[in-house]
Amino acid sequence: MRGTIVKYSIVAIVALAAITVVLATAAKKTFRVETVVDAAPEAVWAILSDPETYPLWNPVFVEVDGVFEEGASVTTTVREPGKPEVDLTGRVMKVEPFREIHQRLGVPLIITSDHRWLLQPEGDGTRIIQDEVDIGLMVWFWDSDWVAPAYQAANKALGALAAQ
Repeated sequence: MRGTIVKYSIVAIVALAAITVVLATAAKKTFRVETVVDAAPEAVWAILSDPETYPLWNPVFVEVDGVFEEGASVTTTVREPGKPEVDLTGRVMKVEPFREIHQRLGVPLIITSDHRWLLQPEGDGTRIIQDEVDIGLMVWFWDSDWVAPAYQAANKALGALAAQ
């Protein structure tokens, strides 16, 4: 009898783990915000690629500890309105000067963020794009209505600082 209980317990634990993985990977939110600013890509890049400037212009990623080099580890302090700041550790996946910073942050299965900053020349200015996909269990319960407006504010503030 005891062996049967142990066997069913193991099966239940494995099934629960499988369900958790499925739910975590099935929940997904996507954000894409584009803003054209009156600053050259080189000026925007100089600020975007310097983690020390983030507190000056970014209302979401309020602090970045690390360097934007492929393979580097970074810790980003994220500010969500009305909530305590959260530190997310991740990896820089790609850096293409004057064009892209791609990083993955978060806690697997809980919430991970695949975030890209993309810069495209647009006339005499720059199109700043933030493209992000978030997955994980928290996504099921997360009210993310604030994200796109906050990313738009970050893009505008980045552009304004680069235009000075």
